[in-house]
Amino acid sequence: MTTSSDARIHDTIVVGAGHNGLVAATYLAQAGLDVAVVERDTIPGGAVSTVARFPGYRVDRGSSAHIMIRHTSIIDDLSLGAHGLRYIDCDPWAFAPAVGDSPAIVFRTDLDATCASIEAACGAREADAYRRFVAVWGPRSAAVMRMFAHRPTIGGFARSFWGMPTRDGVTGRAAGANLAQEFLRSGDALLDSWFDSERLRAALAWFGAQSGPPMSEPGTAPMVGIAALMHTVPPGRAVGGSGALTEALVSALRSHGGELVLDAPVESLAWTGDHWRVTSTGGAVRRARSVVAACHILTTLDALAAGGVAPEQVRRWQSRIEVGPGIGSAVRIGATALPDYPGLPADLPAHRVHSGLGLLVSDRAHLAAAYGDARAGQLPRRPALVAMSYSAIDPGLAPPERHSITLWSQWHPRHLAENRSWTDLAHRAGDDIVAEMDRQAPGFSSTIEHVHVQTPDRIEDELGLVGGNVMHVEMSMDQMFAFRPHPDLGGHRVPGVPGLYLAGASTHPGGGVSGISGALAADLVLSDRAGRADGVREALGSAWTAVRRRAPLVGRPRT
Repeated sequence: MTTSSDARIHDTIVVGAGHNGLVAATYLAQAGLDVAVVERDTIPGGAVSTVARFPGYRVDRGSSAHIMIRHTSIIDDLSLGAHGLRYIDCDPWAFAPAVGDSPAIVFRTDLDATCASIEAACGAREADAYRRFVAVWGPRSAAVMRMFAHRPTIGGFARSFWGMPTRDGVTGRAAGANLAQEFLRSGDALLDSWFDSERLRAALAWFGAQSGPPMSEPGTAPMVGIAALMHTVPPGRAVGGSGALTEALVSALRSHGGELVLDAPVESLAWTGDHWRVTSTGGAVRRARSVVAACHILTTLDALAAGGVAPEQVRRWQSRIEVGPGIGSAVRIGATALPDYPGLPADLPAHRVHSGLGLLVSDRAHLAAAYGDARAGQLPRRPALVAMSYSAIDPGLAPPERHSITLWSQWHPRHLAENRSWTDLAHRAGDDIVAEMDRQAPGFSSTIEHVHVQTPDRIEDELGLVGGNVMHVEMSMDQMFAFRPHPDLGGHRVPGVPGLYLAGASTHPGGGVSGISGALAADLVLSDRAGRADGVREALGSAWTAVRRRAPLVGRPRT
């Protein structure tokens, strides 16, 4: 650690080299600003990073599939393809396990193929219902994405959905109350109103729950509805691992003269009257006219308090931001073979279902029990799993004749009941997850050569995710849009603190790999500098559309 001070005053310092911080920094550097990114870790990217966890393997530390960013213009705006970023379409994009003699449900990008699979597993009535569901919720989910791409306002919310019909085709003023109710209801209630098959309802509920909350909570219906968009642009797997997005962002940032400083945890953010003093552990000081805080909101507030913001105000905000009990644990595995799931249909590509999210549940009672255990501070009696085996479509992730597999188990609490420690229970938790995988793919455990277990405490320590919550703070209705992470902080700013902008999963639109909050923060920086509301558009001279629907590119990876 250096203790020297840098007398130079940057235009902007970005605190945190997660993908949102890097997106903000790259937009600003591309606009000609002098930008430095300061990161606590020795590896950039935060939860969007990939490391050599086992010899010869590239293993993700956090996220694996990228969904939201592929529905934005960020990749094109920042020319990330020119910096090596390539995506492989995840097609199939998901599957749910076979039950008895009934085959697995396989979700393909092609809607007809998906409906044929649903018909084989659940019947023609369910297939017809799913087709109607996609027709209704596809446009709605596209509108949600457009809304995510702008700073949250009541007017923007209304404009995003104005004129949209209800499920029954009612439009205009008469549609308002019914449409609002459909969006505010729980994901479970939405699924119950559309489908009779519990297998299909469970699969879609488990997909929706990847955003964090259980689908029993109010306001979670749109999280289920996002599944309809997967038939337009499916999840993408960045070639080389999730961290390939970070690597492309770092390359783009440096190509525009931006600086990245690693192993420099920020302890204090202090406004001097005409610039910011950013002090890292060890005493190194950097200065800037503006700061984008792209780290966890609680970390940001701690640094502001250390820099002189009223401690009682900081404590008030911190006490009213719900981090939640933690979301889950990941088991990273190096294996000699891919999981062998029974009951898969014959008409699959060579990689079978291993391009998609294995939604390894058959009923929502399984999900409810796991969530209930977590809320009680207990390990789940039966873990609920999402399995990902992306070495099947990207062989460079593992040595020859080997495979890299991730098992994500939701929900696991950050703090265990009865003062028990994750240090004592991590091994058991990993064993429970592998045992559940053996139930879904018999014999899988015999193929395992390497195991790395990431329990919530390890996720917190390694990635700086307070409380082990990969979404930073709860994605509940009271902490979304203009309420995220708190109504006072919902505009990507801190009241009374000039030249400080908030980004990252703690802010609108929340967790997941989108880059949108970073882009919104950059927009604010440039707008304030230019003194007008079209900062990014003017400064970049490009069409900053934030979210842009694109037709699929057939037969080759989408960038």
